[in-house]
Amino acid sequence: MIQTDVERLLAAAPAPLPLTRAALRPLELASDIQSDQAAVLFSAAPHPHAALAGLLLRLGHWERSHTVAQDIASPEGSYWHAIVHRMEPDPGNAAYWFRQTGVHPVFPKLLTRAEELLRETGPAHWHLKTAWDPFLFVNWCEEARRTGGAAETAATRIQLAEWHLLFDWCAG
Repeated sequence: MIQTDVERLLAAAPAPLPLTRAALRPLELASDIQSDQAAVLFSAAPHPHAALAGLLLRLGHWERSHTVAQDIASPEGSYWHAIVHRMEPDPGNAAYWFRQTGVHPVFPKLLTRAEELLRETGPAHWHLKTAWDPFLFVNWCEEARRTGGAAETAATRIQLAEWHLLFDWCAG
């Protein structure tokens, strides 16, 4: 598989990326991807295994994404691990992995994008801090799953923006 195959797979990914694992529908196209293919799929990537974890998640393969992410000893692996647990949903475990992630380099861009998305669709009572707070977003996702509506729309859109930023960081 080469980069164009990754692009083809991503083009087939459903939009949006749901807030819960239960809503994911694995793409059959991705069933052949093996964890040992990270270096082939992402040969020029700064974080090939993390890129693979993100790709699998985006293609609906939650369990496989989790398996790959939990074996990556880096902030990127911890970040994907946190996202899969946020989607599980297991907010406590997600928070643990966000603590392991620390302040990630994608946070400033994510804050900017989240501000834009909240202006467009966000609930009036959702206010960002001066820096991206992944723990606040875990709480928002929990609220969005309970209440739906504008909260769910905003959280889903922010989560997809987060996915793109982290995937691009990992895939290079």
